[in-house]
Amino acid sequence: MSKIAILTDSSCDIPQELAERYGIDVFGFPITLDGKTYIERQDFTQDEFYDMMRQAQGVPRTAAITSLQFFERFCQYIDEGYTDLLLMTLNRGGSSTYDNALLAMAQLDEERPGHDFKIRLVDGRTYSMAFGWYLCEAARRIRNGAEVDYVVRQLEDQMDREEICLAAFTLRQMKKSGRISAAAAFAGELLGLRPIISLIDGKTRVEAKVRGDAAVAPAMIKYVKSRVESLADTEYQLAYTDNPEKLKELEKLCKKEFGHPPVNIFKLGGAVSANTGPDALAIAYQGKPRGGVKG
Repeated sequence: MSKIAILTDSSCDIPQELAERYGIDVFGFPITLDGKTYIERQDFTQDEFYDMMRQAQGVPRTAAITSLQFFERFCQYIDEGYTDLLLMTLNRGGSSTYDNALLAMAQLDEERPGHDFKIRLVDGRTYSMAFGWYLCEAARRIRNGAEVDYVVRQLEDQMDREEICLAAFTLRQMKKSGRISAAAAFAGELLGLRPIISLIDGKTRVEAKVRGDAAVAPAMIKYVKSRVESLADTEYQLAYTDNPEKLKELEKLCKKEFGHPPVNIFKLGGAVSANTGPDALAIAYQGKPRGGVKG
């Protein structure tokens, strides 16, 4: 009889309640800030991390989950009698975490030859609940008896459509992380410009620049509209950091323009907000298939 484990990393931003409900194990990312290293989901809450970023002298740095961590967890699952693992990581292009999982899989084959532990490794291709939401759906189906390979194909198809439109109201973190250039950040701060940024398959691009906070939400929705067949038929989520009032404005306008509420509203966790900063909004949505999944 199959015994199936489900594992991801903390960039998924899946709330602990949902992780426990669906039996999803989460590796916490190491995050270093002002010389001290913390483990996400263990050493701070999301709100505490936003405060830490605002008070810090420097900007946070994240490190990948190591191949050794993956290898040890794989061995643990085998020793506990698991037969299968669904492992989903954040975007492969933005972290070595996915490749470290591949290394651990190779090490497992070398050090435990003949094992029959089957690992399905899925590239989340994005960040936060943009993939975490769909991993929860996949876990729910598996726990209800769905065939794992079928669920994985569905999950990969969804990730082939998932996109993010992001707006950052302060640019310090995005400049330091390389998400936007230092020159663009300086000009934006000087002129009061807010960049509207796309994140597709892990690649960021400034799609527009608007002046002032009030112009952000309409510009975000305008961009999403350009990427989908119909807003009315588009499933979307909203994300925010430490700015509930701006979230309310975005949510109100989205309900009007999409004609329906978001399927989920969530806070960006430490691994993600380390790059966006403590003042960001995002729309994660299902766009058109990009043809990145091989059938």
